[in-house]
Amino acid sequence: MPNAFNFSASPFDCLSAEEQALVRDSVDIAYYPQGAVVLDVGDAPAWLFVVIKGYVTQTEGDEQLATYGPDDCFDGRGLVAGRVSSRFAVAEELVAYQLARATVMDLIARNRAFGALLFSDLGQKLSALAQRAQQHQMQSLTLARVDQAFLRPAHVVPAGTDIVAVVRLFQSQRTTSVLVSGLQGGLGIFSNTTLQRAVLDGRPLAQITVGELASHPVITVRAGDQLGDAMALLLRARVHRLAVLGEDGQVQGILEALDLFSFLANHSHLITVQIEQAADLQALEAAAAQITRLLAALHRGGTRIALMAQLVQQLNARLFERAWQMIAPPGLVANSCLFVMGSEGRGEQLLKTDQDNGLLLRDGYEPPADLQAVCERFSAALARFGYPECPGRIMLSNPAWRASVSGFGLKVRDWLLQPQGDSLMHLAIFMDAHAVAGDAQLLADVRQRLMQLATDNDALIARFALAIDAFGGPAGWWNRLLSLGDAEPMNLKKAGIFPIVHGVRSLALARRIAATGTAERIAALQAEGQLDAALAQELVQGLHFLMGLRLQAGLAEQELQRPVTGNVDPARLSTLERDLLKDTLLVVKRFKALLHQRLRLDAA
Repeated sequence: MPNAFNFSASPFDCLSAEEQALVRDSVDIAYYPQGAVVLDVGDAPAWLFVVIKGYVTQTEGDEQLATYGPDDCFDGRGLVAGRVSSRFAVAEELVAYQLARATVMDLIARNRAFGALLFSDLGQKLSALAQRAQQHQMQSLTLARVDQAFLRPAHVVPAGTDIVAVVRLFQSQRTTSVLVSGLQGGLGIFSNTTLQRAVLDGRPLAQITVGELASHPVITVRAGDQLGDAMALLLRARVHRLAVLGEDGQVQGILEALDLFSFLANHSHLITVQIEQAADLQALEAAAAQITRLLAALHRGGTRIALMAQLVQQLNARLFERAWQMIAPPGLVANSCLFVMGSEGRGEQLLKTDQDNGLLLRDGYEPPADLQAVCERFSAALARFGYPECPGRIMLSNPAWRASVSGFGLKVRDWLLQPQGDSLMHLAIFMDAHAVAGDAQLLADVRQRLMQLATDNDALIARFALAIDAFGGPAGWWNRLLSLGDAEPMNLKKAGIFPIVHGVRSLALARRIAATGTAERIAALQAEGQLDAALAQELVQGLHFLMGLRLQAGLAEQELQRPVTGNVDPARLSTLERDLLKDTLLVVKRFKALLHQRLRLDAA
């Protein structure tokens, strides 16, 4: 029996050693010449085919649905259903493994992930992958070094220091513990928990020395130890802090249980602390640089795309808020609302993209005379942080993107009711606005006016939604992916992300849905009966899958020090990734057809 079967290809990569042996014992090899029909509509398949060499096309009527090449398998769904619903014809002479139906059914019964990846719809496939990724993520994080987590500075005081002096140090250094030197047996530790004992002692705090109450010896861990071992030590010793020793044996910092568990949860705690403690723009720039490193680490660990995007939005919002507070005078901060738009506003940004932001001013407020200079300094600061200026100047340093609430309300009204030039594009961008600093109610007021203006004007909604075809119809991208041999790189934003995002945004405008995130809009549309549950799930899962592929490609470009395009080369995708990309583009294709029908786009 063949021993060269590729068990690293999906869905066979999730099989155990015993299950792999079952495959080897049951598989055979078949040959089909070019033009041969391997399976036809109505056939009762006896085999699952795994391509070794050649290509097979799947068609329904005159429409080509998919192309299968080396390491791809077909037709799992037909095998389970007992009947084939498509035609599978050889486009280039085929050599393939044949795996008997009884063996496949046995594997499905034994291995739930195998069955999900073999024949389920897009949502179930991605859910199965997410479960595997979460297990891998936790394993990889616990294997990280202790010094990769956030270590708090170690403040050391002599044992004779009085409690009042230590409390003053707690306050000035924003810490909750100090190490105590000069004790028998080495260092001790005094924390805010121990402070309670000092208060209950009854003596004046200025008369109690820290050495009297310090706990010792301090539990230590090496900087190079694994975080999993540090976590076990914390639990075993029943302490909340570990002193981290460097290679020279000296204390390098303090690892607190909160920081450790936050690191294992998402890594973002470290950056949040850096942003909060930043004293100037230079310190914020250092924190901003950590966000991309965070993404790379989370991606390697298999973190869900939705969670990564949520973390990035939260970190960016706090970063922008702190920068605005450092640059803008307090009166301007209090009487304005700084907002971000586009993928950042929707909470769907991963790698840093162009700035898309604006500024709303409270009605009646007189801004400072140097407002333009303040806004230019802010845009320049974001550029330093790695967020390039918007080529279209959609940013608050452009006076067109800052106005009073009333003024911006009129601007939005004109975009919606009297669209000219880029008006509808500007409206689409603004619909995703998210407040990050100042008075968020100012943005809420403008958004409320927009929703009040939104009408049941089918022609207007159709004109707004037509942008889903701005980058060509589905056939172009589809044919590029299905082409035999090498395919050109694909722009996933144009091929799939934008049609999903803007299509959902168009339906949300028609229904006056105020949510800004695509997933939240989809949930609201489903709740109102505008999308069925299956399509809603596939749109969310498909969007996150495309975002993940784009992130993966962008990180690879960064490693090679190339400009980040996010374009994906289908030839470099794994078998599973190509399979999922085909499934996702099918979802996009169906969704666009639905929009054309429901919004009457062909008549717009």
